[in-house]
Amino acid sequence: MSANDTSRTTAVLEEARRTWKQAVAAYQSPDLRRSLWQVVNSMVPFLGLWYLAYRFLDVSYWLTLATGVLAAGFLVRIFIIFHDCGHGSFFRARWANDVVGYVTGILTLTPYHDWRHEHALHHATAGDLDRRGRGDVWTLTVREYREASRWKRFGYRLYRNPLVLFGVGPLFVFLFRQRVPRPGSGLRERLSVHLTNLALALILLLAAVTVGLKAVLLVHLPIMAVAGAAGVWLFYVQHQYENVYWERGGQRDYVAAALQGSSLYQLPRVLQWFTGNIGFHHIHHLSPRIPNYRLERCHKEQPVFQQVNRITLLSSLRSLGLRLYDEQARRLVSFRWAARPSRP
Repeated sequence: MSANDTSRTTAVLEEARRTWKQAVAAYQSPDLRRSLWQVVNSMVPFLGLWYLAYRFLDVSYWLTLATGVLAAGFLVRIFIIFHDCGHGSFFRARWANDVVGYVTGILTLTPYHDWRHEHALHHATAGDLDRRGRGDVWTLTVREYREASRWKRFGYRLYRNPLVLFGVGPLFVFLFRQRVPRPGSGLRERLSVHLTNLALALILLLAAVTVGLKAVLLVHLPIMAVAGAAGVWLFYVQHQYENVYWERGGQRDYVAAALQGSSLYQLPRVLQWFTGNIGFHHIHHLSPRIPNYRLERCHKEQPVFQQVNRITLLSSLRSLGLRLYDEQARRLVSFRWAARPSRP
C-alpha cells in the first residue's frame, strides 16, 4: 500500500469513527411488512421446491438434484433471516425474533440460542489476533505456522483444503457438530440444542411414517451440502482476503475491524438477493442491528462507508490461495510465500 493510500485510509477511518453512529441510526429500525414478506418469499418457495424435488424422485434423480440446488439458494436466504433474528434486528419484538429464529433454525439444522451466542463472540473478536478461535475460520500467522509441529501443520493444511472447508466441513458442522452442546455453554444455549434436536427427531419420525427416511435423505442432504458450502464460502470470503484487518487485542479498533476486516462482496443482483445482502458485510459488522434489507441503502447513502475492500465474484477466488496471516506484511499470504527464506 502506497503512502497516499495509507493516508487516504487513515482519513476515512478518522471520519468514520466520528460519524458512524449517526450514519447508521436511520437504518436500524426493522420494517414489519418487509420482514414478514421476506419470510414468505423465502420459506414458501423453499418448501415448494423441496416438495417438487421429492416428487421428482419418481422421475429422475437428476431433476431432484437440479431442483435441490435452487432450493439451497432459498435455504441460504432463510439462514440470513435466522442470522438477523439472532442479532435482534429482524423484528422489533424480542419474542418475534426468537420464534422466527427457532423455526428457521430448525430448517437450517442450527440451534438458535447456541448459534447466537457463538456468533456474538465472532462479532466481538473479529480482527483480534489474540482472540481467535470462536466463531471464525481457523487462521494461523506465518510465525505460528513455522513454529508448529508437523502434525499441526498437516491438520491446518487439511482444514484449509477447499474440499474440507467447503465440502466435508459444512456437512459435519450442520449434521453432527450442532447436535451437541458446546463445552461450558450456558443453560439457555444447551436447551436450544436439545429443543432443536427434539424438533428434528419429530420431523424425521413423521417422515418415516409418510414419505420415508430414504426419500428425505435423498432430497435434503444435497440441499444442505450446497447451502452449507455457499454459506461457509460467504463467511470465509468476507473475512479472508489479502488486505484484511488483524491486530493484537490491545490495538484492535472497532471501526477499522468492521470497515477493513469485513469485505464488500459485490455479487450479481440475483445472488445478492439469495444471500440477503450479506455481501455488505462491512456495514453489518459496524452495526449488526441493521436488518439485511437496509444494508445496501446504508452503504449507498453514506459515502464514508464506500471506501472499503471491494471483492467481486471472480476476484474472490484468489482468497483460496491465501492461508496465513503475516503480521509484518499485514496481509494474508500463501503457504508458498510463507515458505520463502527471505521476504520480498
